[in-house]
Amino acid sequence: MKFLFLLLSFFSSVSVFGQKLGVYDLRVEHLENPLSVDAAKPRLGWKISSSLKNTLQTGYEIRVGTDEKGIRSGKQLVWNASVKSDQSVLVPYGGAPLKSKQRYYWQVRVKDNHGNTSPWSSVQYWQTGLQAGDWTAKWIAVAEKDTSSRSPLMRKAFDLKKRVKSATVYVTAKGLYEAYINGRRVGDSYLTPGWTSYRNHLQYQVYDVTGLLQSGANAIGVTLGDGWYKGRIGFNHQRRFYGDTRALLMQLEVAYTDGTKEVVNTDESWLSSYGPIVASDVYDGEVYDARQEKTGWRTVSYTADASWKPVRIIEKGTEQLVGMSGPTVKKHEVFKALKVFKTPAGETVADFGQNLVGWVVLKAKGPAGTKITLSHAEVLDKAGNFYTTNLRSAKAQNTYILKGDAEQSFEPHFTFQGFRYVKIEGYPGEVSPEQLAAVAVYSAMETTGKLSTSNALLNQLQHNIQWGQKGNFVDVPTDCPQRDERLGWTGDAQAFANTAAYNMDVAGFFTKWLKDVKADQHKNGNVPFVIPDVLTPNDAGAAGWADASTIIPWSMYQAYGDKGILEAQFDSMKAWVDFMTSRSKDNLWNTGFHFGDWLFYRPDDDNDGRAAVTDKYMIAQCFYANSVQILINAAKVLGKPDIEGKYEDLLKNIKTAYVQEYMTPGGRLISSTQTAYVLALQFDMLPESLRAQAADRLVQNVRSYGNHLTTGFLGTPYLCHVLSRFGHTNVAYDLLMQESYPSWLYPVKMGATTIWERWDGIKPDGSFQTPNMNSYNHYAYGAIGDWMYRNMAGINQSSPGYKGIVIQPVPGGKLSSVSAELSTPYGSVASAWKIEDGLFKLRVQVPANTKATVILPAPILKSGAETGTTTTVGSGVYEFECRLDK
Repeated sequence: MKFLFLLLSFFSSVSVFGQKLGVYDLRVEHLENPLSVDAAKPRLGWKISSSLKNTLQTGYEIRVGTDEKGIRSGKQLVWNASVKSDQSVLVPYGGAPLKSKQRYYWQVRVKDNHGNTSPWSSVQYWQTGLQAGDWTAKWIAVAEKDTSSRSPLMRKAFDLKKRVKSATVYVTAKGLYEAYINGRRVGDSYLTPGWTSYRNHLQYQVYDVTGLLQSGANAIGVTLGDGWYKGRIGFNHQRRFYGDTRALLMQLEVAYTDGTKEVVNTDESWLSSYGPIVASDVYDGEVYDARQEKTGWRTVSYTADASWKPVRIIEKGTEQLVGMSGPTVKKHEVFKALKVFKTPAGETVADFGQNLVGWVVLKAKGPAGTKITLSHAEVLDKAGNFYTTNLRSAKAQNTYILKGDAEQSFEPHFTFQGFRYVKIEGYPGEVSPEQLAAVAVYSAMETTGKLSTSNALLNQLQHNIQWGQKGNFVDVPTDCPQRDERLGWTGDAQAFANTAAYNMDVAGFFTKWLKDVKADQHKNGNVPFVIPDVLTPNDAGAAGWADASTIIPWSMYQAYGDKGILEAQFDSMKAWVDFMTSRSKDNLWNTGFHFGDWLFYRPDDDNDGRAAVTDKYMIAQCFYANSVQILINAAKVLGKPDIEGKYEDLLKNIKTAYVQEYMTPGGRLISSTQTAYVLALQFDMLPESLRAQAADRLVQNVRSYGNHLTTGFLGTPYLCHVLSRFGHTNVAYDLLMQESYPSWLYPVKMGATTIWERWDGIKPDGSFQTPNMNSYNHYAYGAIGDWMYRNMAGINQSSPGYKGIVIQPVPGGKLSSVSAELSTPYGSVASAWKIEDGLFKLRVQVPANTKATVILPAPILKSGAETGTTTTVGSGVYEFECRLDK
């Protein structure tokens, strides 16, 4: 019954579109109705719905204009095109030059190979951002030197004399900001303007605030926080890394119904003061004293007292202001406390049932001066007590001081925590679950992938992978969200990028982050360990970490078919490859610091040499070759034959040097670990004649450990892929289904709701691994999700962006069913299979304007007869069967 429900839910989208041909889900630069497009020729895309099978687009018409009513009538257009083409993704704008600060409306209709023409789509829009010369606002800060830990308040009252037609606000900050107009919040984004390589570029956000303004008196109120800019970041209690002064830049542009305009800027006329946020820090949390609230300060009726001082104008700085190219951070799921209980130590603790990232909303009422402290933890210790040792020096506490009036609701503004459990201290009276709610906060990425199986533990693993991504995709891809780190570690990001693109739409997310990779890359091509880079100049150049600069652009190109990512990052990719070459001798990269196969299997009492130690330079040589291969691939896509040829010669020399240095004549590698064989096979380091025997050695290794993996961060993402590629999918399933340590399902059996940093973060006896590095929300090992989608469900691509699809599910692991769906740039691809009475039954969905090759594990049954295992189909829903019990 569960399998049938999944089928119905996955394929219900087919019946949604009743018309023969339709267009939906219009996007501009991967985003829906974006408000700060900087590209001179934005790329447009759409999806096609059709009630007919085998539907392909044969042409499209696009019209773009600056007037919404005009666009519907086909008048006042800046681009009106009719094109014979099957391209429906990332179509470059081809009209008149775009103006800054202008909203452009657009719609599209398509023709198909059945002779149908769709109705015009709904009208969508994009808005261009500001050019450097368009900024008339000034940077403002508090009057005195910005040394206080308290969050500054900034306020401006102004009059609008005419009737407002539309209003747009452009805003950014050095630090973090929350803005209000007439007491109402501007937008639903948090932790803005986000974290970038601030010295190079600073994002601004754009909001349509027409509905917040009124004729006559108005007021703007903005609160600033330290954030990543000025607060504690990195190691050794480092503060003020980017600057020591929080500042605001805001430009409100109002258009009146009579055609005139008015601009309200941050300038000398603004006032500043301090409010109830006494301290706010990403690592340590927030202190909020409600007694210091300035009631109504964000509204027109407020009268500023003597505590309000004129602001100070500060110099702009060297940073470039850029519009948003990725999603902002927003609130998402809300969790009620499952229970509030007393620990053996007598502490009052709430359990939300899910390790998440965000914060707790607390309701409380009590005498003025009552101090309530919320502490956050991921796990309880063996005795059931609150455990925070693994947070290291991060306080991760939010403190609220009551003002003594009616019940108040509190939540932090400029911090976030990673937690499942919350300890409550100082609460007046008994705490009930109704007084607490946990809000998940992460970048607003659309969920694109779903996967479910007949095995409950695998379903929980998939859940854990997704929640690891949510918790660590908070504007940058962090390594962990709870302790005093939370940095954009490149190795973790590249290991997980493919899985990330199955679970969620990360095109915009990684496009934004890759700009920082390029910005913080050293002049000699070296790539820092973390992006944005807040470490020392020496913290760079590790194999498998710096390779994020090549691996992720290529992964995103494969997932979304976006050549623009390759074009934007190509110089960075080449610079990294050239850096490795400059550090190599005789084509061997065997110098410098490397993390190696981070957190590989290391038993506590290793008398037999069972630790899976892989030579670090051997690993480096593999990633060197891989990045060169990716550079060759990118050069081919971008039409750079000279570069392609040059690096093909280099690649041959790199692989020859690897074989001479790290392999015996008989094909045994000098490090006989799983990771050594996995990387050699994944990156084709060995002569073809020696690959099968190497795969056999890998299998022998897995079997020698009792069907357990021993890989770390660099070997794990490729382990099952390599086994499947060389005909050992049964071994891959054995690893996946293993329930004892070390394995993917061991943490699941131990109650994990996210992916752990270590295979044994909690040991079988209930004790903890090394507390100074033991995160319970660390997504790297979740990279197995890529294999689960590609092999268990069989959803693959034969061309970038899923224009060409391969559906090739491989049953195993005693599973009786697997169902998966992926929302691609063309629409939903789905694959759902079950095994009944020896019959393998597969149902697939293929989106319009694509073709799919379907490959079954045995000859397809058609009218009772067996045909081949492979067939090619166009769009539509199809059912297949084959017999497995022969």
